[in-house]
Amino acid sequence: MRVLLVNPDMLERWERMRQQLWPDTPSSIHWEEMEACLANPDRQAAFLCEDDAGVVAGFAEASLRSDYVNGCETSPVAFLEGIFVLPSYRRRGVARALVIAVERWAMSHSCRELASDTDLANLTSQSLHASLGFEETERVVYFRKELSETSREN
Repeated sequence: MRVLLVNPDMLERWERMRQQLWPDTPSSIHWEEMEACLANPDRQAAFLCEDDAGVVAGFAEASLRSDYVNGCETSPVAFLEGIFVLPSYRRRGVARALVIAVERWAMSHSCRELASDTDLANLTSQSLHASLGFEETERVVYFRKELSETSREN
């Protein structure tokens, strides 16, 4: 297995991996986000993990966040935006190799913390994060309220 920093020649392979992690996202959005990542290498990075035959086994994406990151004490914080490993490659060290690459990238950008998040119901992801050395910092429920003209009147 080898982990590679994504470059423009890898876009199609990267997009196929993204489609598996985020299948409800339109392909056009994946392409926009990938191009934005590559255009901003000081703030974002993506990695692919290949097996010895060149088959992509998984990917990870990270960014630098300078705003508040739940549970963190420093800034900027490297943030694991997404990680995915094909089912046939799980429990074979792929996720660990990807996170090590993200950690090295983060440290090269003077980060002292790596953060991530997952849905409350995603127990598989929570278990993965724990096995990779992440510690849970807090549980949050987000709210939203749609604003309308009647909001101004109240």
